[in-house]
Amino acid sequence: MNRHPNGHGNERCVNPPRLVVAAPSSGSGKTTVATGLMAAFTEAGLTVSPHKAGPDYIDPGYHALATGRPGRNLDAYLCGPERIAPLFAHAAAGTQLAVVEGVMGLYDGAAGAGELASTAQVAKLLKAPVVLVVDASSQSRSVAALVHGFASWDPEVRVAGVVLNKVASTRHEALLRDALDGSGVPVLGALRRDAGAETPSRHLGLVPAAERHAEAVESVAALAARVRAGCDMEALLALARSAPPLPVTPWEAAAEVRGRSAPVLTHGRPPRIAVAGGAAFTFSYTEHTELLQAAGAETVTFDPLRDERLPEGTRGLVIGGGFPEVYGQQLSANEPLRVAVRELVAAGRPVAAECAGLLYLSRELDGEAMCGVLDGSARMTERLTLGYREAVAVDDSVLAPAGLRVRGHEFHRTVLTPEAGGEPAWGIVRPERRREGFLGGPSGNVHASYLHVHWAAAPVMARRFVERCVPCPD
Repeated sequence: MNRHPNGHGNERCVNPPRLVVAAPSSGSGKTTVATGLMAAFTEAGLTVSPHKAGPDYIDPGYHALATGRPGRNLDAYLCGPERIAPLFAHAAAGTQLAVVEGVMGLYDGAAGAGELASTAQVAKLLKAPVVLVVDASSQSRSVAALVHGFASWDPEVRVAGVVLNKVASTRHEALLRDALDGSGVPVLGALRRDAGAETPSRHLGLVPAAERHAEAVESVAALAARVRAGCDMEALLALARSAPPLPVTPWEAAAEVRGRSAPVLTHGRPPRIAVAGGAAFTFSYTEHTELLQAAGAETVTFDPLRDERLPEGTRGLVIGGGFPEVYGQQLSANEPLRVAVRELVAAGRPVAAECAGLLYLSRELDGEAMCGVLDGSARMTERLTLGYREAVAVDDSVLAPAGLRVRGHEFHRTVLTPEAGGEPAWGIVRPERRREGFLGGPSGNVHASYLHVHWAAAPVMARRFVERCVPCPD
């Protein structure tokens, strides 16, 4: 853990203007303000780098719409605190502003692990000022005590401004501003209650932007207009520009997967890896495709809802997370693709599947036929499985050597029976001990699990997968 996250190279100072948008608790309006700021500054002509603290995949989809750049996650539990600044610097290179949306409450992190993976920790690692979004709907003078508490709790966290959300009226706003006057934390914006501006949600949070693209574009534009009207944009930009230099070596995918070695030997042509996308499979970290490409692969996205065959020349398949339960009938109806996936597995090609991908490879999901690659059936339940996990690779696989320890995240309301195959993908060691997932296929070429893992923390997984996609020489 003390190794430099890139393995080599010298630190250099980078200084993208940056803000962290945080809140006292979930539901205060972080996504509204952060996405609105990203979109408003982008509309003003700035190149904005969007980020999300924590493991969430959905908010970054809206961030991408707001900025025209991939939404990036900064999760100190999944990736390690030492990688947060390098990953940030990699994504923010060449941009004029970076906005980081926090997770949960400002000081909330991984259970029982102190500040680890909290928004506060990310802000400290990035030396970034914090804008606190406060739900002011049920308070007036008490807002000053709330802000004072958050601003003084950790002296290393610079709470440098407040945006008041869900303000009821002009009089209510005046009371709030009067209470905060002299607190040392300036009010940088006030947003009125607006139920029409809310983004639709369902069992795992907001509906992903990819599932409602036209409406999502309109929602993001509305958020930009709302934030622009209610916030002091010049003061917010000045605050972002006050962030001090950040001494860091930016993360580089090539250095991570290769070090001083050459790319994976590809016999003259990069192996083509098909990556599932579209509305049913929206959960993926951008760094995964960057690592696969740096290892020597060509990645091609396909949509299991629409495409009846895999991309021509597919040597490997990656199926990430998403909402297959919402699209079960459509996925089942695309029988030609399900057959193509089975044939790929039968041919011994490597397959890596996470969560939604695991369900898609199962026999059935809520009674709808899936690919039938794994001997398990899945169904929706009312119970939410959510949280960080520590795991170890039980056996060698197309993704991990036996004994590799990783940190991951589970986030689903489905149950797969059985939970693990005869050869499990992972042994969960914390917070409980159990076996989970499947290693399958005729040559052990399938790795399928509920566990979401950020490959930036274990780049060996990307290199190993690409190596197994390389065709044998003639």
